[in-house]
Amino acid sequence: MVRMNSREPGAVAMDLLGAVRNSEPTRAHEDALAGLDSDALATALTTDEQRLAFWLNVYNAYAQILLKRWPSEYERSRRRFFGHEAIPVAGTWLSLDDIEHGILRRSQSSLGLGYLPRLFSSQFERRHRLGERDWRIHFALNCGAKSCPPIRVYEAGVIDAQLDLATASYLEQEVAYDPDSGVVRVPRLMLWYRGDFGGGAGIREILQKSGCVPEGESVRVRYRRYDWSKGAGTFVD
Repeated sequence: MVRMNSREPGAVAMDLLGAVRNSEPTRAHEDALAGLDSDALATALTTDEQRLAFWLNVYNAYAQILLKRWPSEYERSRRRFFGHEAIPVAGTWLSLDDIEHGILRRSQSSLGLGYLPRLFSSQFERRHRLGERDWRIHFALNCGAKSCPPIRVYEAGVIDAQLDLATASYLEQEVAYDPDSGVVRVPRLMLWYRGDFGGGAGIREILQKSGCVPEGESVRVRYRRYDWSKGAGTFVD
């Protein structure tokens, strides 16, 4: 029989998220993820597309797992919930914050509107983080809040198209433009990580390219309230 931790890392992450989606036992997949070798992980994930798919799937799977294991922790202190090192990957304990801000956002602070680096980054983080930040991850990560985008299983070979689709779908749902007032209301994620999106000019360019506002239109951007109430288990059909 093939040992679980001998499988390709991307497949392990996809299977973990699939088990979460189908309400199947996840422990064997969690053990496989924990038992990966860090050298083998780095060798397997050589492109940002591979890293994006792997770490998005790991984050989204574990956010759902931890919401079920510690529901009261999410309600009492989101800082502790996201900062607790409860995710074993390749022999290293990580938090949701480590994955989002350290690896996926390439060692950027969770504060500072996307303009400040993380003060401390581990050797594991520096080794496995993305080469470039991709602002579309903010429309792919689901932490269990009602305002989060729905979850999909990401695949390295088609992840660019998947992220474009996730972005278009989320913006279509969350952006409201009033041409009479010239005001466009956008997800609060675009304020929290303003620097990731290229600042105000970058946000306006994204809105125009996505068809949320007309090309060349001068608009005033306002940020919508984020609904942090729990909305676990929201997957793309």
